Amino acid sequence: MSDRTSALAAIADYATDRFEQDLSELVAIPSESQNPEAAPALMRYLTEAMTPRFAAAGFETQIHDNPDPRGGPFLVARRVENADAPTVLVYGHGDTVLGMQGRWAQGRNPFRLTRDGDRLYGRGSADNKVQHLINLAAMEAVISTRGRLGFNATFLIEMSEETGSPGLAEFAASHRDALAADVLIASDGPRLQPDVPTVFLGARGARNFDLRVDLREGAHHSGNWGGLLADPAIILAQAISCITDARGQIAIADWRPDSLTDAVRALLRDLPVTGPDGPTVDEDWGEASLSPAERAYGWNSFAVLAMTSGTPEAPVNAISGSARATCQLRFVVGTDPDRIVPALRAHLDAHGFEAVEIVPDEKGAFQATRHAPDHPWVARVIDSITDTSGKAPHVLPNLAGSLPNEVFSEILGLPTVWVPHSYRGCSQHAPDEHVLAPLCADALQVMTGLWWDIGAKDA
Repeated sequence: MSDRTSALAAIADYATDRFEQDLSELVAIPSESQNPEAAPALMRYLTEAMTPRFAAAGFETQIHDNPDPRGGPFLVARRVENADAPTVLVYGHGDTVLGMQGRWAQGRNPFRLTRDGDRLYGRGSADNKVQHLINLAAMEAVISTRGRLGFNATFLIEMSEETGSPGLAEFAASHRDALAADVLIASDGPRLQPDVPTVFLGARGARNFDLRVDLREGAHHSGNWGGLLADPAIILAQAISCITDARGQIAIADWRPDSLTDAVRALLRDLPVTGPDGPTVDEDWGEASLSPAERAYGWNSFAVLAMTSGTPEAPVNAISGSARATCQLRFVVGTDPDRIVPALRAHLDAHGFEAVEIVPDEKGAFQATRHAPDHPWVARVIDSITDTSGKAPHVLPNLAGSLPNEVFSEILGLPTVWVPHSYRGCSQHAPDEHVLAPLCADALQVMTGLWWDIGAKDA
């Protein structure tokens, strides 16, 4: 049995014997960064769950305050074996969205890991606790088998990704030396298909904003005032309708990217976007000239996340004084983020909707990033994954969702390679979030093989 085979056997034993218990202990910490009262749990996740485990694996750890008072703390864990060896930076976040207690099926407690068949339910299980647990456990398997990694490793765990990563960019800029590396290899988001590994090289950006129509104080009887008072809900609906056509094709020129090149199209060709656990793709929705994969990973999408006027849960016969919609543009490289709101303002004005106010989300936006697929580190990761799994991974130019990849690609100047360990039907951010136990076991194999191969080449 080769040493690599021994390491893979060791991580297979871990997947069977201890993995579920380890994930259960992480899920049990209610690290809801969207809940102001959960600040002690954010720190407890780092001090009680992460620090002892990193220390046992030979990492030096330090917890840092966030330079932004809105954000939670950071943990930096470093294992330096050889100054001449490459350094891999690994990122993860230990915070979660709100638990949404009382809304989970079968009365599940979001902060108690619950198995149902192959599914392990719990808040943060998929996003993101299982992902950095897998990456660390895989390193532990390599260290225990080989006696060393064979390269240097730095983990950065943040505790406010679910509130937009406030302070992360400032922290990275002021701690460049501690975070210096040759590559970022991190895990977040889903695989395209549960049984095939995925690699993505960046992420779409996201810009959220409210559209508001405030015409008057209070509501007025629809019988007495209908036809006499402008209806803010109708005005808002009409304004939204001019942003896209009836199938959702974006009508604002500055929101239509120019970065869907032939090379990107080739990367996306034949990639699956449907699966047994997700909704059916609406073929007649979105940009008509694009394939579903091109729409999701090579183009921009506009969405209305919520709308309200009056009191929807208890409607009355009255014309409201105001209406509001929370909207979002997901955008790829090639879209100027500074032009998103001004372009929308000009478009609404040109269509006669000067009364519609645009209120950008105060958290700002994730930026769009996309790394070159022909970089040596990308090939290195793909070759290792293929060797371990026997399958060539799906390779995406960028994730359809958003994450703070610009911190690593732009501020730290690193090539960025993401290897996700969840799947698209995991219900992240919703009740009944879960991971698939077989996918986790496969991911533990993939990452153990990857860490082993990096160390074997550079030892």
